[in-house]
Formats: sequence, C-alpha cells, structure tokens
Amino acid sequence: MKTVIKLNVNNVEHELFVPLHKTLLEVIREDLGLTGTKHGCELGECGACTVLVDGVPLLSCITMPVDVQGKKILTIEGMGSMSKPHPLQTSFTELGAAQCGYCTPGMLLTSKALLDKKAAPSRDEIKAALSGNICRCTGYLKIFDAVELAARRMHDHDCCGAGGSACHGGEVPA
Repeated sequence: MKTVIKLNVNNVEHELFVPLHKTLLEVIREDLGLTGTKHGCELGECGACTVLVDGVPLLSCITMPVDVQGKKILTIEGMGSMSKPHPLQTSFTELGAAQCGYCTPGMLLTSKALLDKKAAPSRDEIKAALSGNICRCTGYLKIFDAVELAARRMHDHDCCGAGGSACHGGEVPA
C-alpha cells in the first residue's frame, strides 16, 4: 500500500507517493537521491542515518516519513556547500576528523544541533551529544577537537565579527 507524503528536505518541498513501510532513510536515499545519509545498523543504534528534524537529531532508519510531514528536515547535503562549507565541515577536514567518512554525516549533523543550542559546549557535553554516533576509525578525539574548533570559530565570528579579535583583547579563546 502506498500513500502521498509531503516533506520539506533541505528547504525544498517534495510530494512523494511511497509505500507505507518505507523509512525516512529509504525515502531520502532512494526517492530523493540524497545519499549522504548513510545506511548503518538500521536499528537506530549507530547514528549513521542521523538527520535534523526541526533542528533535532533524529535517526532516519527508524522514522516513518509520515511522522515528519510539516517539519524541516536537514540532511548533510543541506548543511553546507563546496563553495561555502559549514564551519564544522571545515574543522573536520582540517583536523582529519573523518577517516572512512561513513559516520561523518551523522557526526556533523549531531554536532550542528549541539552548537545551534550551545555556542561553547564543554568536552563532556560534546561527548554526550555524540554518544549515539558510532565511529569505527578515529577513536573520537579528532572529532571532539573539530567540534571544539568549530565552536570557537563560530563564537568568534558571531560575537566579534569576521576578525574575532576585538572582544577578546586580540586573543582567540581556548
């Protein structure tokens, strides 16, 4: 049995005719062609399929599309672009926080949700936020470092303008 659903994904409205049993992950990848959201465990345990729904991390492998109609869904494809990457994407790249890259979309989106709520999270808050995202390659330290770096850069830019030095006496906060 199929149904018509309307989804807002990356600020684009979509009307789709999909089987009722299809998960949000399957609709995003198969019907919308957005393959940055990854199939992982398909049990809601690894975080590879994380998307943001109204700014909140959500596991798309255990979410039915009908339940997120009328909400804003953000996938990794909508987070930044090649010409204007999100500060998290830049810091992950600069610090080598992604190795195989399979967990990276979920890590980035979960980190974005954290930084959208808290400008300067502690290392423990970053660990807690990312605790539902499993990485088999990095050991997590570079990921945590990258989130801290992006938070500093975003904070400096927001409170001080592009230079970041005026409100910190010329020093970038640690």
